Formats: sequence, structure tokens, C-alpha cells
Amino acid sequence: METEAHNTSGNSGETTGLSCKKWDLKETWNACIWHGGSIFDAWFNAVAAQVGSVILTLPYTLSQMGYGFGIGFQLLYGAFGCWTVYLLSVLYAEASGRTRATGNLHKGHILQYHEVIGIVAGKWLGRITLGFNMVALTFACVLQLIACSSDVYYMNSNWNKREWLYLFGFLAIPSVLLPSIHNFRVVSLLGIATTTLTSIYMTVAAVQHGQIGHVTHQGPKSMVQFFSGATNILFSFGSHGLCIELMEAMWKPKNYKYAYVAAVFYTYFLTVPDSVSVYWAYGDILLHNSNAFGVLPKSKMKNVAIIAMILHQYVAFMLNVNPLFLAWEKLLGKHTSGRFVVKAMCRIPVVLVIWVLALAIPFFGPINSVMGAFLISFSVYIIPSVAYMRVYWRKELEEVSPSSLHLLMLSAFNMEFIKALNLLK
Repeated sequence: METEAHNTSGNSGETTGLSCKKWDLKETWNACIWHGGSIFDAWFNAVAAQVGSVILTLPYTLSQMGYGFGIGFQLLYGAFGCWTVYLLSVLYAEASGRTRATGNLHKGHILQYHEVIGIVAGKWLGRITLGFNMVALTFACVLQLIACSSDVYYMNSNWNKREWLYLFGFLAIPSVLLPSIHNFRVVSLLGIATTTLTSIYMTVAAVQHGQIGHVTHQGPKSMVQFFSGATNILFSFGSHGLCIELMEAMWKPKNYKYAYVAAVFYTYFLTVPDSVSVYWAYGDILLHNSNAFGVLPKSKMKNVAIIAMILHQYVAFMLNVNPLFLAWEKLLGKHTSGRFVVKAMCRIPVVLVIWVLALAIPFFGPINSVMGAFLISFSVYIIPSVAYMRVYWRKELEEVSPSSLHLLMLSAFNMEFIKALNLLK
């Protein structure tokens, strides 16, 4: 009897030990790989979303704008982007406080850009934001697939770009299996590693090659060229469409603005040296090559950089498509479903639509400028500013007493009147 009892307790101990080991492995997996909600994860995600295929088109942009304007506009748009992310973080805190504090949202509901704007600034502005943001994110995903086929064509031209798109579109379907941006730690690290590698390659390859014969750096030749380049730079800082989802993935969303500022500085670190180096080496030839791989010499390292950029473009695709997945799930009423298999199946049509659009628009450079001019400018700069002014300017006016408001208006009128008199003199 004693022996039996001893054996029973021994087997129980072994079972408990095995279950503990399994639990430890699960905890380790979640802590190291799967659950990413820290400020460092936010930085990984922001950098991976910020720098993408545009790293290959910025030398082309410098040929359109020249050194001074090209670099200056990168710094300017980056600074504006940091400011509007700060505005969005304030609006997100307001929207989150209004909904979660009152228990109006399901526990599994992930807030999105258009929902935040709709909650704090009115449904009509939320609907406008939904339209702009969904179209912008759709074409951002389309651009990633087009960029994959454009890049690989420089390594293997046995297939044309559209034929490569058939393959890359099919390979995009597994993106439905990543639940949310909270689980993107390894994916985003891969994205940072690949763009960093490509940036270093571009800089070193251009410097080693040296300037081509009779190189010219004329700068902007027309207003059309200049503003086409400027809108391409806009696309470099156009990740605002998914920044609310990035905040939602954090344990402390209020810290996202710091992660974004750090991401912008890292973007400068990657994009300024390589774009300047390639433009220095090849000059105005780049006006006829929107993709830097089109002018850099063939080498094994170039092939490695092409593969790295293709991997990154898949990372960017997965980040940009996630808000589209969430919106589609909400439309179908499956967003808060406990069965992820159902949600994954619902996401497949989104990838198929993007795949078809990529096949219909198989060109790379001009789509950046179109997105920058018509979509990114609204989602990055205009909508956050309008929403913030609508919410907080109105609040400040309500807090000002009528007599104080009259004094402010009178003093403003007096100042303008004095300025007019000075101009007349």
C-alpha cells in the first residue's frame, strides 16, 4: 500500500512537472515573441510602418527637388507628422475615456482612427475619415505588392512584373493569420532589419561606384516635378492611418507619441544618407528611374538587398492591411468573435481585392505621388488638425466668459487695424 501510494505521488509529481514546463514554455513564448505591448514594440511597429518601398524612390525625389529642398522637406514633414501624432494621441485618450470608462465598448473591440474621430468630433467627420483612411490603406497595401514585383524584376526578368504579381499576391494570403498588431514583435523586427540593411547597401554601393561621367544635379526644373517630389516625401511619413491601432496594442498608449518621434529620427537616419548618396552618384539620370535598384550596379549584395526589401514590403503589407481587416470584421459583425478561424476566413476577401487592384495598376513610382497628394495629406495632416480644433477650440470658447470673449475680439481687431495703418504709411 505504501509502495502504491509512493508511486501515485511520484506520477503526480511528474505530471505536475510536465505541466509546469509546458506552462513555462507558453509564458516564455508570450513574453518574448507573441505579446508586444511595450514602448519598444510601439517603436518597432512605427519604424516598420514608416520606412518601406519609399526608401527606393527618395533618390528619385531628390532629383526632382534638389538636395536642399529634398532634405528640408523630409525634416519638415517629419516634424509635422510628430505634431499630428501628438494631436491624435490626445484625441485617442479623449475617445477611450468616453467609451471604455462608461463600458460602452465590448472588451475585445479595437478602436480605429475613424472611430476615434467620430466619437470626439462628430459622426460626419468620422465617416469622412473612414473613407480617406480605408482608401489610403488599401492603396498602401497595393503599393507593397507592386513594389515586390518591381524589385524582383531587377534580379530576375524571366517573368514580367505582372506575372510576379500573381505569385506575390498569393503569398500575401497568409497575412490573415496574424490576430492583431499586438502580435507583431518579430515581424516588425524583421522589417527594421531589412530596411536598415537595404539603406546601408544603397549608401555603400553608391559611394563605392562614385559619380558617373558628366553627372548633373540641376534640381527642380518645373513646379510639377517639385510638387510631385514633395508628395512622395509625404508618403514617407504617412503611417498615421494605423497609429490608433498601434496605440491600442500598447499597455500604456499615452507613450506612443514618444515612440513615434524616435521612429521619425530613425527614418531620417535611414533615408537621408542613402538618398543623398545615390543622387550624388547618379544625378539627374534618376529622373528616368523612380526605383533606385534601376541604377545601382548588379552584384550579389544587390540581390540580397532586393530580397530584404521584398521581405520588408510583406511586413509593411501586414501592418497596413490590419486596420482593413478590423473594419471588415466589424462590418460583418465578426470583430468580437471568440473564434479566430472565423475571423481569418472573413479576412481573405480583403487580400483578394488588394491583389486584383495590384494586377490592375502595375506601376510603382507615380502611385506614391498620387497617394501623397490626395490621401496621405488628409489622413496625416488635415483630419487630425481639423478634429482637434473642432473638439478643443470649441471647449475653450465655452470656458471663456462673454465679456472676455468680447475683449479678445476687440483686441484682435485693434491689432489688425494698426497693421493696416502701418501698411498705408
